[in-house]
Amino acid sequence: MGDRLTGLGVSPGLAAGPAYRMADPPRLPAPRQVTEPAAEAAAVAKALQAVAAELNRRAARAGGPAGEILEALAMIADDPMLLEGAEQRTAQGLDAPHALEAAFGEHRETLAALGGYLAERAADLDDLKHRAIAAVLGLPMPGLPEPGHPHVLVARDLSPADTAALTADVVALVTERGGPTSHTAILARGRGLPAVVACPGAASLPDGTLVSVDGATGEVVTGITASEVSRVLDRAGAERARLAASHGPGRTADGHPVRLLLNIGSATDLRPGAEGVGLFRTEFLFLDRADPPSYDEQVAAYAAVLAEVPDAVIRTLDAGTDKPLPFLGLPAEDNPALGVRGFRVDRVRPAVLDTQLEAIAEAARATGAEPRVMAPMITTRAEAAAFATRARAHGLEHVGVMIEVPAAALQAGEILREVGFLSIGTNDLAQYTFATDRQHPDLADLLDPWQPALLRLIGECARAGLTAGKPVGVCGEAAADPRLAPVLAGLGVTSLSMAAVMVPAVREALAEHTLEQCRDQAASLVPLG
Repeated sequence: MGDRLTGLGVSPGLAAGPAYRMADPPRLPAPRQVTEPAAEAAAVAKALQAVAAELNRRAARAGGPAGEILEALAMIADDPMLLEGAEQRTAQGLDAPHALEAAFGEHRETLAALGGYLAERAADLDDLKHRAIAAVLGLPMPGLPEPGHPHVLVARDLSPADTAALTADVVALVTERGGPTSHTAILARGRGLPAVVACPGAASLPDGTLVSVDGATGEVVTGITASEVSRVLDRAGAERARLAASHGPGRTADGHPVRLLLNIGSATDLRPGAEGVGLFRTEFLFLDRADPPSYDEQVAAYAAVLAEVPDAVIRTLDAGTDKPLPFLGLPAEDNPALGVRGFRVDRVRPAVLDTQLEAIAEAARATGAEPRVMAPMITTRAEAAAFATRARAHGLEHVGVMIEVPAAALQAGEILREVGFLSIGTNDLAQYTFATDRQHPDLADLLDPWQPALLRLIGECARAGLTAGKPVGVCGEAAADPRLAPVLAGLGVTSLSMAAVMVPAVREALAEHTLEQCRDQAASLVPLG
């Protein structure tokens, strides 16, 4: 065996093959004297239009969440403010490539300073900048290698555009940067690709180096032999065949139920094999729009899901200044992650929630369904009570809340006096517990769902649910980790909600342990007393 690199395993599975690196971005040429500023401005506009058009083409091919990500990136490339900033610089004497460099740099600094979701968009600007500069120089846009055969893709980082455009030849992903809740991790899990992030040294591997990737342990072995590649592929094939035969509800080896549910953004994400929907992210209806979706549009979207899954858990709009929606008209904030987001938007725009709740209620009446609704970013018992009152006023009786901040986790028992269930969003709960930006490339280890403090908070919520006789699920990315599933079951979690492709592996992991063994694992990690 060769050398071993270690990162964070964020999408389980085994893969092996030759590694190929992402192409480097174009080098900025030396500045040149500008004699026709109008021509440089026209070149800038043409380049940005080319980038937006290419991203929109990819979006149409990709569809689903990947397509939505690409459409959002195309909108950034088509932003009139970005174009205006670059054109102003050509008027000041900069050539087109350097005008784009300067305009993107200004936008990036502005977004990075805002933190949270907007800081994530700042990282996306680097990819868009490289594409625009390549276009204005007449070079191929930077992107994925195409060796013409199956390979492991390695990179310093992957933009959403690159991750969404992966072909069937990519058998695994390895990046030097990224974290467990990055676009790379989420889309890799959605596609069933083994993935390792935060893996130092990966992007330095020479093209063609034979490697094996374990997306569960985070181990990447380099310089292996062809026969070792074959052995890994045989193991991976046997594992896929075993999981393909998996079916039925989530159960421990001795029959203790743990419901396995789906995270979806629309009815197109529904897949067989799960026991329901644990998280319907309704914000995909609202994102990147100048106007909110109409009442009728919302009713149709909710009814399409409820007709298939009558008891689906629908999360109300999870947005605000960390996921900017122009029609909300919210003011800019110095720290959006700690500002008006999730349920807090109701403080300034209550009509948005009322319209959404009434649309869900109408969809329920039209389909004969009994959906469960929950609010994001609940912090206090009073907020939980306020949401429950509003939902029930619209005829929605099955009401719950998301637990995403430590204050709510520590008050889980009190909150459960107001609502019927809890759903733990481990992505944000980790961010707020460890004071760690979810997108920070150097702090990914602090967002590891195995962190004892995070598991302790999950356990507190689960114990409160057991005392109240009410369900407590997990719908963050931690729910999709097969190794962690027995621990969560041992803590008392009653359901796990994830991407459809992860359901078989989680089902099998639960079935390999009795409830007592699950509890022993949990107690060894976080003794709750």
